[in-house]
Amino acid sequence: MSAKKAKAKAAVRGRRAKPKKRSRPLPAEYNILLTATLCLLALGAVMVFSASSTTRILQDGGLSDSAFYLKRTLLFGAVGLTIMWFASRHGLRVIRGLTPLLLGGSIFLLLAVLAAGTEVNGATRWIGGGFLQIQPSELAKVALILYAADLLAGKPKRARSLEGMMPLLVVVGVSALLIMAQPDMGTTMVICFSVAATLLAAGARPADLGKIALVIGCLALLMAVVEPYRMARLTSFLHPTADASGAGFQAAQAKIALGSGGLLGDGLGNGVGKAFYLPEAHTDMITAVIGEELGFAGIAAVVGLFAMFGYAGLKTAQKAKDAYAKILVAGLTSLVIVQATINLFAVMGMAPLTGVPLPFVSYGNSSLMATLLAVGLILNVARGGRAAAARTSTPTRAGKLRAIEGGRSPARERKRADGARKAKGGGGGGGNRGARGARHGGRRRASG
Repeated sequence: MSAKKAKAKAAVRGRRAKPKKRSRPLPAEYNILLTATLCLLALGAVMVFSASSTTRILQDGGLSDSAFYLKRTLLFGAVGLTIMWFASRHGLRVIRGLTPLLLGGSIFLLLAVLAAGTEVNGATRWIGGGFLQIQPSELAKVALILYAADLLAGKPKRARSLEGMMPLLVVVGVSALLIMAQPDMGTTMVICFSVAATLLAAGARPADLGKIALVIGCLALLMAVVEPYRMARLTSFLHPTADASGAGFQAAQAKIALGSGGLLGDGLGNGVGKAFYLPEAHTDMITAVIGEELGFAGIAAVVGLFAMFGYAGLKTAQKAKDAYAKILVAGLTSLVIVQATINLFAVMGMAPLTGVPLPFVSYGNSSLMATLLAVGLILNVARGGRAAAARTSTPTRAGKLRAIEGGRSPARERKRADGARKAKGGGGGGGNRGARGARHGGRRRASG
C-alpha cells in the first residue's frame, strides 16, 4: 500500500512539474552579423595602432604615447559594445518612442557645432573638448534613418508619392545643409544614399527617386563649383596625375600604398606610407594602410566581412516581423554598407576623396558608437524583436515592401492563399452557397 501511494505521489509531482523552456537557437543571420562586426572591430584596433603609433613618435619624439589612439579606441569601443548589447536585447522596444528626441537632439547639436564647434583642418565638425568630443553628424545619420522608418512604416502610402515623402525630404534636407555648412560633403553623401535605400525598401518608385537624385546632383555640382577645394578634389579624381604633388597628392599616395602591398603586403607595422605620405592615416586613409601592410589579401578580407554584414542585414530585414523593423534594418544596413563602399572606392581611386571613414575600422569615437548602436538594433530584429506600434500607424494594403520581400506583394500573397483554400475546399462550399442562394431566391419569389 505504501509503495502504491509513493508511486501515485511521484506521478502527481511529475504532472505538476513544469517542463523547462528550451532557449530558441539564434538564427544564422544573427551569428553572421555579430561575427563580421567583432572581426572588423578587432582589425580596426590593430590597424589604428599600426597607423597612428609611428606618426605619434615622429611628431612628438620617443617620449610620446604611441598607444594614445589605441587606448581611446579600446575605451570607446567598450562603451559602444555595451550600447550594442543593450540595443540587441531591449533597443527596438524603446528606440521608436525616443526617435523624436534623438532627431531633435541631433539637429540642435548640428546648430550648436556651427556656433561653438572645434575647428580641425579647416572643418568645424566637433563639439566639446579634451576627452569628450562629439561629432553630431554621426548621431544625425542614425536619427534620420530611425525617423524615416517610423514615418514610412506608420503611413506606408507616403513612400508612393513625392508629396507623401515631403516631410522626410524636408528634415533630411535641413540636416544635410547644416552638415554641408561644417563643411562635410562626405557625410552628406552617406545620408543621401542611405535615405534613398530606405525609401526604396519602403516601396518608393524608382522614377520618384530619380527625380530627387537629379535635384541633389545639380546642387552637389553647384557646391563643388562654388568651393575651390571641392572642385580641386573633383578634377584630381578625373585627372589623378595632373597635380600629383598638390590636390591629387593624397589620392596618388593611396594608390602607391595599395600597389606596393602586393598580394600579401609588407607585413603588419612595416608600411612607410603612414609615416610620411598619407595624412590622417588612422582615419580616412586606413584602407590604404591595410593594403600596404596586409596586401590584396587584407583588402579582400575587409570586403568579404562587409559583404557578410550586408547579406545578413538584408536577410534579417526580409525575415522581420513588422514593417517598421523591415524598413529600419534595411536602412541601417545600407548606412553601414554605403559608408564602407564610399571609403573603399575613394581610396582605390574609383571615387573622389570625401573624408568618409571606414566603419568599425577607422579611428573615430562618435562614428564607432553610433555604428554599434545601429548594429545592436539590427541584432535585436534578428533575435525576433519587435517595436511598439506607433500611434499614427493605420493598417493598409498600400505599403508593399517589394524590395525587401523579394518582389512579393502582400495583397497578392493573400489572394493566392485564398485561392488555394477555395481549391482545397472543392465544390462543397460552392454547393452550399448555391443552395442558400436558391432558398433566398425562393423566398423573394414567394414574397413577390
